[in-house]
Amino acid sequence: MKILITGGGGYIGTELTKLLVTREDVDEIVVYDNLSRTNYNLFIGHTFPNAEKVRFEPGELLDSRHLKKVLKDVEVVYHLAAKVTTPFANTDPHFYEQVNHWGTAELVYAIEESSVKKIIFTSSTGVYGSSRESVDEGVQPNPKTFYGISKLRAEDHVSRLKDRMETYIFRCGNVYGYSRSMRFDAVINKFVFEAHFNKRLTIHGDGKQHRSFIHIDHVARALERILDTRLDSGIYNLVDRDLQVLDIVDALKQLIPDLEFIFVNQHLKLRELKVKPSDVLKERLGIGDDQTFKEEIETFRSRFSF
Repeated sequence: MKILITGGGGYIGTELTKLLVTREDVDEIVVYDNLSRTNYNLFIGHTFPNAEKVRFEPGELLDSRHLKKVLKDVEVVYHLAAKVTTPFANTDPHFYEQVNHWGTAELVYAIEESSVKKIIFTSSTGVYGSSRESVDEGVQPNPKTFYGISKLRAEDHVSRLKDRMETYIFRCGNVYGYSRSMRFDAVINKFVFEAHFNKRLTIHGDGKQHRSFIHIDHVARALERILDTRLDSGIYNLVDRDLQVLDIVDALKQLIPDLEFIFVNQHLKLRELKVKPSDVLKERLGIGDDQTFKEEIETFRSRFSF
């Protein structure tokens, strides 16, 4: 089969490509990316097995003519491309709208005129907004940031395809863990780096705010295994666990006893969001907690150069 991955040069795309390229039933992987994060780690320092299967196609989501061209003979689309600038998810609304909302719309229009049989879209738990109780997929989204609003609008476009093909929308928690193309603006990755090299963390607010998280390996595995698993088209929460910021600090403190941390604006109560993992995904895709959070952080630290 021929597969298109939008945003294939990014954090998730790099790990997904690594899994897909080893599959015998995959003939070609088209990595479609504008490299706006100037992240070239997918392309350097290693060689994929079966590297001849992978082709890079530089391009923009808003370039509808180009999208139609690269979708020729594609059977599966992974739509990962997005404007993501954690923790600045409430700035530059125009950019979020252009890329996440209207860029997805252009992709969907092009897919409607193609031979694609399956689309998998990585949305975000940010569409839920905030909640002190664990929310599931039946809860009405109520995004609180421009980023969350743009991802919800993108979901609406992708959902139009469910009567034509297998359509899966995975609402991902905050992704963390080692990857060649990892992001250091995500809270756990940022904390692990600072704790390991600086032995000091800066915590905004009182640290008691909850967020949902998922390890990069679990995201990539779920996306790869959906090729072999028949699920009902729909929306699924792809998360591992809810953690307070202080839970992350506690795990790091166990590994680095001399770790220091300071609070900035400790009087502030920041937004809460708890999300219930999809039991269907855990059962059908085999995505679960194969390591404790502390073990994941230990493994993460072992990948640093010194």
